[in-house]
Amino acid sequence: MLYMETTYCSSTGISGDDEFFIRKNSIELGRLCSISSQADVYWPPHKRVRISAPFLFRETDFEQNKQPSINDLPGECIFEIFKRLPSGRERSLCACVPKRWLRLLSSIRKGEYGSSKVVKENIDSVSYAIETISSNENGGYLTRCLEGKKATDVRLAAVAVGTSGRGGLGKLSIRGSNSSCGVTNFGLSSIARGCPSLKSLSLWNVPHVGDVGLYEIAKECHLLEKLDLCQCPAVSSKGLIAIAENCLNLTALSIESCPKIGNESLQAVGKLCPKLQSISIKDCPLVGDHGVSSLFSLASSVLSKVKLEGLKISDFSLSVIGYYGKSVTNLMLSGLRNVSEKGFWVMGNAQGLQKLVSLMITSCRGLTDVSLEAMGKGCANLKQMCLRSCRFVSDDGLLAFSKSQGSLECLQLEECNKVTQSGIIGFLSNCGLKSLALVKCMGIRDISLDTPLSSPCNSLKSLSVKNCPGFGTASLAMVGNLCPQLQHVDLSGLYGITDAGLLPLLESCREGLAKVNLSGCLNLTDDIVLALTRLHGGTLELLNLDGCRRITDASLVAVADNCVFLGDLDVSRCAISDSGVAALSHAEQLNLQVVSFSGCLGVSNKSMPFLKQLGKTLVGLNLQHCNSISARTVELLVESLWRCDILF
Repeated sequence: MLYMETTYCSSTGISGDDEFFIRKNSIELGRLCSISSQADVYWPPHKRVRISAPFLFRETDFEQNKQPSINDLPGECIFEIFKRLPSGRERSLCACVPKRWLRLLSSIRKGEYGSSKVVKENIDSVSYAIETISSNENGGYLTRCLEGKKATDVRLAAVAVGTSGRGGLGKLSIRGSNSSCGVTNFGLSSIARGCPSLKSLSLWNVPHVGDVGLYEIAKECHLLEKLDLCQCPAVSSKGLIAIAENCLNLTALSIESCPKIGNESLQAVGKLCPKLQSISIKDCPLVGDHGVSSLFSLASSVLSKVKLEGLKISDFSLSVIGYYGKSVTNLMLSGLRNVSEKGFWVMGNAQGLQKLVSLMITSCRGLTDVSLEAMGKGCANLKQMCLRSCRFVSDDGLLAFSKSQGSLECLQLEECNKVTQSGIIGFLSNCGLKSLALVKCMGIRDISLDTPLSSPCNSLKSLSVKNCPGFGTASLAMVGNLCPQLQHVDLSGLYGITDAGLLPLLESCREGLAKVNLSGCLNLTDDIVLALTRLHGGTLELLNLDGCRRITDASLVAVADNCVFLGDLDVSRCAISDSGVAALSHAEQLNLQVVSFSGCLGVSNKSMPFLKQLGKTLVGLNLQHCNSISARTVELLVESLWRCDILF
């Protein structure tokens, strides 16, 4: 006997899980009515029905209509079935049904598939094709990156199941969040079981992943070569020790903001990872002298790239690096507050850094004139050096370094405020530099020197002076006389220079300038651009005039007439109009590839035919903040210039 009381909802009514709709796939009305002729049913046309009272079926009728389902089987049985699926395609299809199946599939290790001989033969028959497909993606293996809300256990399980049949995942990057539904040990364990071919793993901001997840990676992924841990507060030294004990192919390790990783893990890495070539440790409070010294003394034979930042190490660690860093080619030290002058002095005089090619030191109070001279003597093959916020380095230290160092090619000084114009001139005179960069060096003053300049520095090809307000007309004249072979000049942010100050530099460059960046030089006019294109139009490849508000269409006419090889032009926020764009488009020899008119209010819809003409060679066009150009014009340009990336 069935009693059913029904109501219906309007088109804006309530919807819920207990509703059903009248469709071809729904329960047939005749089938329901045959249950009992006394059923009182009202079916309003085209309305959704809400059941306010449950159906009352006879037990025998319900059992007759019930269909058997595979979900009724215990998990152990389904597990055994999934192990015998013939290929990754079938496993991926099964993973798309319920989450229960996905969890079961992700818990199967790759080696457990194909238990029977027949299934194993089927898998082997397609292995060659799978390897061929996977080898075409990013260096020969599959890569996946999950970021933000997409970084969940369910997605990781799906990745593990989906890639296991395509040769296996080779590189995985997870950029998570602090949400409660983020990646946990379960998701990482799924990757470990399904992707034993994993070679590179990057975990950023995954607070719910701990040692258990790394245990599984260490247990299954013996081919792991690169490991990057950033903001992993639950990972301790135990997890990293497990990696060191099982992943003997590890070549690169990066640890940042992991408060539970300490000295014992670094000792294990140095002892058990004979192929380790790169190490980066940043902001790990438990890492000290014991860990760093153990790492270098045990892994000194192949360790070539080292980055130590924000650590509580002392002079002892630097002395160990100086003695045992015989294979180190790249060294970066930053924010080492407990290191004194003695530590850098010993590191230089230890004579162990003979292969050092690149040195970067940032915010280290221990770097002084005395220790810098020692570094120059101990690093005979140094090619590149960058000093940032080293407030105790002065002209004396630079001069002493240049006299003891003959191989340096590139020097960058940033916020080294005790360095003056005299130190720069002395350095250029003694050292065969090819590239010099000065950024925010407030000690450089625009003064005329009473003493005559030394012999010219013919080796310097690139000069970059950014945001140094004291660098003006006199300094430009000095550089022009001292460095006649310049090819790349970057003077961005020098709002004090004028046409008269820059002209001597342009006239002294004998080889011809190829790249010129004058962005932010507010006082420059069309006259200097006319001189630049006249003197160096045959070699100029890049010209940046961003923010030079006194530059007009006359400069673009000069560019169109004289520049043959110019490929990159930036006239953002200049006084450019449609006439200037037209002049560029009419140039026969010009072959521009990237042009920026961002913020040029004088460029309007009238420039559309000229932009189309320019677009025949363009691959990049910036029209951002061009308020006189309509959205419709941009749409037409996008349709016409299909090869060009247009920013609007």
